[in-house]
Amino acid sequence: MSLDVRALREQFPILAQEIDGNPLVYLDNAATTQKPQAVLDAIMAFYTQCNANVHRGAHALSDEATRRYEKARDSVAHFIHANSREEVIWTSGTTEGLNIVANGIAQRLQEGDEVMVTQMEHHADLVTWQQACTRSRAILKVVPIHDNGALDIQAFEDMLSGRTRLVALPHVSNALGTVNPIKKLAALAKQKGALVVIDGAQGIAHGGVDVQDIGCDFYAFSGHKLFGPTGIGVLWGRGSVLEDWPVWQTGGEMIARVSYEASTWGALPNRLEAGTPNIAGAIGMAAAIDWFSKLDLEAVQSHEKQLLASATEQAMAFDGLKIIGSAPDKIGVLSFIIDGSHPADVGFILDRQGIAIRTGDHCAQPLMRRLGVPGTARASFSLYNTLDEVDSLFRALKKAQMMLA
Repeated sequence: MSLDVRALREQFPILAQEIDGNPLVYLDNAATTQKPQAVLDAIMAFYTQCNANVHRGAHALSDEATRRYEKARDSVAHFIHANSREEVIWTSGTTEGLNIVANGIAQRLQEGDEVMVTQMEHHADLVTWQQACTRSRAILKVVPIHDNGALDIQAFEDMLSGRTRLVALPHVSNALGTVNPIKKLAALAKQKGALVVIDGAQGIAHGGVDVQDIGCDFYAFSGHKLFGPTGIGVLWGRGSVLEDWPVWQTGGEMIARVSYEASTWGALPNRLEAGTPNIAGAIGMAAAIDWFSKLDLEAVQSHEKQLLASATEQAMAFDGLKIIGSAPDKIGVLSFIIDGSHPADVGFILDRQGIAIRTGDHCAQPLMRRLGVPGTARASFSLYNTLDEVDSLFRALKKAQMMLA
């Protein structure tokens, strides 16, 4: 079981460039992944062969655009094991998907109902539920984490109640790399009759996602975290839940009948997809899924674990460096701080050496406060990264540490 990383890297044109005379070492994959040539080709083919609006045109270009667009929906449905293609709702990304759910649940919550989130949420999976609770006077409950960044499962179970209406969970923490046991947590929540929504932005590219096996009601993710383009995402919803879910936006395509007095909504998925969609984005996302699906998933996961293991080992041996987030189950994210150094300064010096990481609070300010840090430096790995690049990261960190001493 091995991955031909060199052959994979050749499929990503951007990785061949240099930054300030140094080979690019791209370690910001939790922010966005790079795109293989197959995705770039699919997007270009749409624009050069059949650029037209979908579902509306009475001509050959529109027919072909519609065929490719709807085939993309089929690819997503198959990839995540949806029961039907109608359960796949196109969005602009994870954030919009979560907002569709929050907008709907806000109309159904009553004063005293409860919504549960965790201390490790991205702002998109926290502020949305804050707003829903504010509008409905529901109660927002926050499940704590342990000092190592793992979720407190006992606290989660204890905090569930007969008033819990919705549980929102990240599949994977974007700031720490912690992988949550979402199947177990979803089962506990369903015992209380709660809806379960999963922020899958960080989980979708690191393992097979089977929404049926997870047992959730909603799973949202973005194309650009899965080697696809930005501006496109998916909200998967269980058909029985989506069928009468309140509409998010109104406009063209989602309508069944319109008069000056009233309007009625169309069937799924159209009723939750107003306006002209991101057609090229959907086609590019499907190309990414098709490309990714041809890889040996076990080999990919094994390679990413090797990258994280090497990075963790070197980090633990690095004087003055502290890892932030050491949960037992993690994906390839290494968050850290260096004594006496601001993460932004570390990131700047690494950039001058061609190494791209992210610094800051990672859109998780409450989590940073819980951990007692203003922010971290974060290196995040993907399947096209190499062990040599991990070594390059730590050589650059040594230089940064000396310069900032």
